[in-house]
Amino acid sequence: MNEQNQTIGETRLDRGKRMLAAIDGQAGQNVIDALDDIAPDFARYVFEFPFGDIYTRPGLGLREREIATVAALTALGNAVPQLKVHIEAGLNVGVSQEEIVETIMQMSVYAGFPAALNGLFAAKEVFAARAEAEV
Repeated sequence: MNEQNQTIGETRLDRGKRMLAAIDGQAGQNVIDALDDIAPDFARYVFEFPFGDIYTRPGLGLREREIATVAALTALGNAVPQLKVHIEAGLNVGVSQEEIVETIMQMSVYAGFPAALNGLFAAKEVFAARAEAEV
């Protein structure tokens, strides 16, 4: 079994929890925990659909999926908290800071300069926090 495939007897929920932990570590779990008192069912949906079903599909690796996710969240322009989580996730799965910056800059062509600027500032914050945590 590779990291993305389902193990025998593993539920969508179990698979989603495993993938979220592998990709986002504690940052992803923090989002899920924050939903516990207001929408625990929605937290389950986050585990099951994006992480249990989509992220475990063949065809793209985790690295490519995170690049696509950073691009999409940048293009949305209104999802900075989620963008920060996925910038961190990209770094966790081997995307370099340079690749993240280039991905966000590419979005200026399709989503406009304001969206790209917001994305670059989000990346700057994530990179700085990560550098500080490493000290």
